Amino acid sequence: MWTYDDVTDATRDVLRLSRAMTYKAACADLPLGGGKGVIALPAGPDRVRLTGRRRRDALLDFGDAVEALGGRYLTAEDVGMASRDMPVIAERTAHVTGLARARGGSGDPSPFTAIGVEAAIRTCCERLFGTSSLRDRTIAVVGLGHVGSRVATLCARAGAQLVVSDINPSRRTLADRLGARWTTPGRALTAKVDVLSPCALGAVFDDDVVPRLRCRAIAGAANNQLTEERVAKLLAARGILWAPDFVVNAGGIVNIAVELRPEGYDPATARRDCKAIGSTLAEIFAAADAEHTTPLAAANALAEQRLTAQR
Repeated sequence: MWTYDDVTDATRDVLRLSRAMTYKAACADLPLGGGKGVIALPAGPDRVRLTGRRRRDALLDFGDAVEALGGRYLTAEDVGMASRDMPVIAERTAHVTGLARARGGSGDPSPFTAIGVEAAIRTCCERLFGTSSLRDRTIAVVGLGHVGSRVATLCARAGAQLVVSDINPSRRTLADRLGARWTTPGRALTAKVDVLSPCALGAVFDDDVVPRLRCRAIAGAANNQLTEERVAKLLAARGILWAPDFVVNAGGIVNIAVELRPEGYDPATARRDCKAIGSTLAEIFAAADAEHTTPLAAANALAEQRLTAQR
């Protein structure tokens, strides 16, 4: 659920996101396709805040749309949505994942996405510094929402020194609790750190931002971090190791895949499979080296290879 200037922008966004979901599932070697649904709200002077009855009505309408697809699309919590929204959608369709454990679901996917991000950060550190330990590594986490707050917490527990930021000033309390340095999102993005972990919205890196980066690696939960695929070459030219976002942030869909198993959901299996994201990323880095290309190109090739094998 997000605001867009017009329906064209919303359509373009949902197509980009659905492509990323397809590649995400393929790279994670899951028996799932990829899709994305968007509830588009008008921006500008016509902007609408969906609360109360209006929000409920929009969620029920979305549930009707999901139901009309007859199970070809499963919906889950995402940006602009919350765990409490899923039961409302489920009033109209059974094709909802991430419901509460008491209702047979796997619950909030955010902790599992964060586990995958931490595993990816460790893989980046292993490659750059020869050890996956995060002790005394400097990490900037930009965005302290459901996933980013958990990424920051995991890294702090592992001994990392954190720089954190969020557009919501109330989240500074988490920074204080973790002993992290609080700063603005713009300064966090260009902080001199070992790893930058963007965990807010996408389209972060472009021709203007990349020259100002002072990190050694980038591994975060934000979707579609590059404004254009060619930006991956700009990062490589600067010697910055970029972990493809659709590989790094696959923990949520990995968790859902476990939920959908015939034998039922097991959180221990989900945690194990999310940690395996680090191994997948290491394979992608190795393939990029062998092919003298970027990690993005290597990840795309892996996804295409697996998609072709299923056709």
